Amino acid sequence: MAAKLYFKYGAMGSSKTAQALITKFNYEERNMKVLFIKPSSDTRDGIDIVKSRIGLEAKANVVGPEVNLYDYFKNGYTDCKAVIVDECQFLTPKQVDELAAVTLDYDTAVLCFGLRTDFLTHFFPGSQRLMEIAESITEIKMVCDCGAKATVNARFDDNGDIVFEGEQVVLGGNDRYRAMCRKCWMKAKREHEKSR
Repeated sequence: MAAKLYFKYGAMGSSKTAQALITKFNYEERNMKVLFIKPSSDTRDGIDIVKSRIGLEAKANVVGPEVNLYDYFKNGYTDCKAVIVDECQFLTPKQVDELAAVTLDYDTAVLCFGLRTDFLTHFFPGSQRLMEIAESITEIKMVCDCGAKATVNARFDDNGDIVFEGEQVVLGGNDRYRAMCRKCWMKAKREHEKSR
């Protein structure tokens, strides 16, 4: 069976990182080597630490946007059975293409876990490329406070007010983001626009 490029995405708080760490553990428990990657832009839990909300954590290989991931794999990790990437939305489209080439040339599974869209519902560049070329795309479900399926990563300021302006990337966890359904997010957006 040929290896695939997988994109497993979900809203904030949907256990993406926990699933990435569990997947890593499952490979390693069977004595299969894993290349575990995180983009250098994700510094929330330390430079080279990947940590889930439920307390699972592991060290990761940190890569910046300038790193050619195909060459990185080829020059030291060809004995790996899988490449696992946490916070894959921060990869560049070129890096996604490089990982796709790893699956083809080395028959190695590449599993990418991350967000699909930002706080304004726009694609992250890495996620867009994964949506375009991944052979397997799976949504990790999350629930809004109203009980509906959450698909939007709502951003909040230091006062707890929802925001609709700002840079695409602002690091944060539950203190900064909350998963919401589109209906609740649109309601908050309309109320925000009326108050201006």
